[in-house]
Amino acid sequence: MAKVGDMVKRLLVGRALRSAQAHEQLLPKRIALPVFASDALSSVAYAPQEILITLGVAGLAAYHFTPWIALAVVVILLTVVASYRQNVRAYTSGGGDFEVATTNLGSNYGLIVASALMVDYVLTVAVSVSSGVENLGAALPFLHDRKVAAAIVVVALLTVMNLRGIRESGLAFAIPTYAFMISVFGLMIWGGVRLMFGADLKAPTADFTVTGESAGIGGFALVFLLLRAFSSGCAALTGVEAISNGVPAFRKPKGKNAANTLLALGVLAATMFAGITAFAYITGAKFADPSVGSVVVDGQGRVVPHPDPVIAQVAQTVFSNFTPAFYVISAMTALILVLAANTAFNGFPVLGSVLAQNRYLPRQLHTRGDRLAFSNGIVILAAMAGLLIYAFQADTTRLVQLYIVGVFVSFTISQTGMVRHWNRLLATETDPKKRGQMKRSRVINAFGGTVTGLVLVVVLVTKFTHGAWIACAAMAVLFLMMRGIRRHYDNVAAELVMPEEAQVDESMLPARNHAIVLLSKIHKPTLRALSYARATRPSTLEAISVAVDAEEAKQLQHDWEERGIPVPLKILDSPYREITRPVLEYVKSLRRRSPRDVVTVFIPEYVVGHWWEHLLHNQSALRLKGRLLFQPGVMVTSVPWQLASSDRLKGRPESFAPGSVRRPYAVARKDDQVKT
Repeated sequence: MAKVGDMVKRLLVGRALRSAQAHEQLLPKRIALPVFASDALSSVAYAPQEILITLGVAGLAAYHFTPWIALAVVVILLTVVASYRQNVRAYTSGGGDFEVATTNLGSNYGLIVASALMVDYVLTVAVSVSSGVENLGAALPFLHDRKVAAAIVVVALLTVMNLRGIRESGLAFAIPTYAFMISVFGLMIWGGVRLMFGADLKAPTADFTVTGESAGIGGFALVFLLLRAFSSGCAALTGVEAISNGVPAFRKPKGKNAANTLLALGVLAATMFAGITAFAYITGAKFADPSVGSVVVDGQGRVVPHPDPVIAQVAQTVFSNFTPAFYVISAMTALILVLAANTAFNGFPVLGSVLAQNRYLPRQLHTRGDRLAFSNGIVILAAMAGLLIYAFQADTTRLVQLYIVGVFVSFTISQTGMVRHWNRLLATETDPKKRGQMKRSRVINAFGGTVTGLVLVVVLVTKFTHGAWIACAAMAVLFLMMRGIRRHYDNVAAELVMPEEAQVDESMLPARNHAIVLLSKIHKPTLRALSYARATRPSTLEAISVAVDAEEAKQLQHDWEERGIPVPLKILDSPYREITRPVLEYVKSLRRRSPRDVVTVFIPEYVVGHWWEHLLHNQSALRLKGRLLFQPGVMVTSVPWQLASSDRLKGRPESFAPGSVRRPYAVARKDDQVKT
């Protein structure tokens, strides 16, 4: 069974890599861009759509605000990119916003940022995959009724790809990401050419109307709705922070390469978002969602239940004279939306590793897997995203309402921390040139923190009752959980620390060692345990058995005396046929009589070769060991006896697991032969 499992794992994940090969996993900028920017680039497929959905609540008349809202989103996007370019230059360890906040504002702010980012990464996977399946449904209608299953399958495939290592997954995802970028720019260029030559570009829904539950609103209600549409459009900013967490994955100089990649991301994302939104406005594309409070109505007064995604409508309009290009756009959009989840698969495990290293998460998250990726973090992210997709039935609009709260929390706190970072450096810097650079960086970060803080307030006010409260609650739970984990690790460390002046004190050594060998009958395992116990030269040694059956106990006593075994045998009475309780009570009585003594309990155990044999043996020993481990002053020693079935496991290489030696079998055998 284990061998088959290892073969399957090798087939899916690939050959294990040595730790010395870690430098081979570093990424050049051309690969780092699709690896870390796919989320931000893919948002052009659904961010314009979310703006139209929200404006549709006020009816078709509100659509004329679309260009202004898109312009505001672009300004915010470029501001955040400029701010984060300062971050990646100053902090290259991979802690990203968590490190910035912890170093400059304190551990609590760092944990708030970490909680926000972890929630946002899970939502990134859920939203991206759900939106990708939804866009693919424009070309493959049968997916409409199967989108939950399809989305979960996609998450599983992404998990396997990322377990194969960051470089290999980056190479696999680079081509589709660049293909999407070329497709979108091709759409924008071709659409511009057709407009220049007087083509009348009208979307399939251009003559339809949009009816909203709040049609005709004005005043404060309209302002609130516009702010809500703006907050929905700010989904285009998600993923910008991923590069700051992934700086260690870049080739040297890491900070400079990360900053340049971030600049390319900002320019590309802003241009593509503005272009798609502009063509949606020019072609008159309509989109609505009944769950939000708006519907699209066709010329016959019928409600359109599933209008095609906005980018699909734009592509169908622009390439109305060349249908194959429409299918290319649809396929590339679906693919990039799916691959956008890869940004989270790169960011979440690295953040989890940093948090584990700082003792805020279990240490297993800091362990690299076979392919030098943080496998445990990847699996946890996939599991949480899968649960979210199932809970929300892969509904992109419902999931987006939970989205971007976390990312703007991290944006705001991070930029505030960077302002304090520059203030601290300016207090000691005397070089006028460097001081000028620091002051410019401080202005950029201060402006970024102010703007993102205002956006955060808008997002919370406009989306809290529409689902954002769930993200806030999840962040609070994660914050308290990480505080609890850190408290546990600190308590354990304080309990185990050895004072510097402490020496081995002879008076602290146990006065005596009472050895006990547990047995049920006289056989080879019993004799081995007795021999080993005698070899340790304890102060006293006795054999203990529990009289579950009176006749068997008498027979054991008779055989013991007949064989002349030079160890006293004590049989404990058990009127209720228990084994664990009588042994525990006897051990406690020894400890009460001599608190400074230790008691060593030797337990014979079978070593078996089949999984089902574990169910037939050693159950009493396991229960007893589990109870004895909680008794102070009691040591438990297992004395193994290898049954014939265990021979089949001799010579088998160690199974690959986090923290174990990861060597390909052939290499391990060769190394062992050299040693012998």
